[in-house]
Amino acid sequence: MRTRETQRLYRINVIGGCGHVGLPLALALADKGHQICVHDIDERAIATIRSGKMPFREANAEPLLKRVLGDRRFDMTTDPASIAQCEIAILIIGTPVDEHLNPKFRVIQSTLDSLFPHFRDGQILILRSTVFPGITEKVQSYFDDHGKKVSVCFCPERIAEGDALHEYATLPQIVSGFSPAATATAASVFAGLNAEIIHLAPLEAELTKLFTNAYRYIKFSIANQFYQIANDYGIDFYKIHHAMTHDYPRAKDFPTPGFAAGPCLFKDTMQLAAFNNGNFFLGHAAMLINEGLPTYIVSKLKLLVPLRQARVGILGMAFKANSDDKRESLSYKLKKILEIEAKQVICSDVYIVEPGFVGPAELIARCDVIVLGVPHREYVALDFADKHVVDVWNFYGRGGLIQ
Repeated sequence: MRTRETQRLYRINVIGGCGHVGLPLALALADKGHQICVHDIDERAIATIRSGKMPFREANAEPLLKRVLGDRRFDMTTDPASIAQCEIAILIIGTPVDEHLNPKFRVIQSTLDSLFPHFRDGQILILRSTVFPGITEKVQSYFDDHGKKVSVCFCPERIAEGDALHEYATLPQIVSGFSPAATATAASVFAGLNAEIIHLAPLEAELTKLFTNAYRYIKFSIANQFYQIANDYGIDFYKIHHAMTHDYPRAKDFPTPGFAAGPCLFKDTMQLAAFNNGNFFLGHAAMLINEGLPTYIVSKLKLLVPLRQARVGILGMAFKANSDDKRESLSYKLKKILEIEAKQVICSDVYIVEPGFVGPAELIARCDVIVLGVPHREYVALDFADKHVVDVWNFYGRGGLIQ
């Protein structure tokens, strides 16, 4: 059900709000007039934000941060007692998976245990991060069983990291909960971001988020699989991609190949598999293809150059273009494989600073082979001279063949 809601203003505490999900949301809500307090345990991030600087890249966020700090609608603290002062708490914590790709509720359990004394009757707790199906009901039961009248809602985050503030103004917001009154309140919170609200039951909302990320992950795996097939036969995949998609609406959404990584798509696909008793063959196949792309690249490099004697550079270590977020980046998986197979691995990223990283020019000068890990916009004019360049993304328009 879609509705148009009217915004009301609240005192809101964003728990875990210094990260990529929580901070843009907190800024957007403060910009709409809500009184925001961010509670986080990261003292360094809080100090950075209080100084008016963003701790990560997010388009147009820093001017907004300075404005809401100046308007005194935005505060930060490490003190969990701040939760008691709010009407609505938004919890930014997902259900992680363990080393066997099964969900771990204990992380949420321990968080709730530590924060429980600071919740009070009549509050609304909104779960914002992706959760394993059934977690919203389990959190509601947690408060019910402990005798505290807190209403739990699930309103999944769906923005593209780095473009959150723009997408808040354009994307419908999904709202779910067990209490009609609490759901209406949650809807009024997000109405200021975008007036279109989609109402679902909690389990429907949880599956909507997982289905969305799994669908995207599978789409990327199809492109990666097709790319490998074409490449194995010495055919430029990008000519085929153009033929498939050019002025042909039924294939217009077909993505291009590249590292499909990051903190959400892989994890959420595996959560969906676990929820369905391990019966998600499409998801598991997608995992093998996407996670196997670095190994595929190395196998082709072995045919291209004497890899044991070669210095290989990885240009771009973030998980996606024009981002400083390296979480679950497949460039790091490629690095680990090359550390075994190549003479030396040299890494560079214009947004990430790590010991041993070098600038792009130095990487190109020192390496025999360069693999474009992620196509940051700053790399468009680089001169590779006569070096071997592996460009699965076709960023340089020379085709994606590894040869």
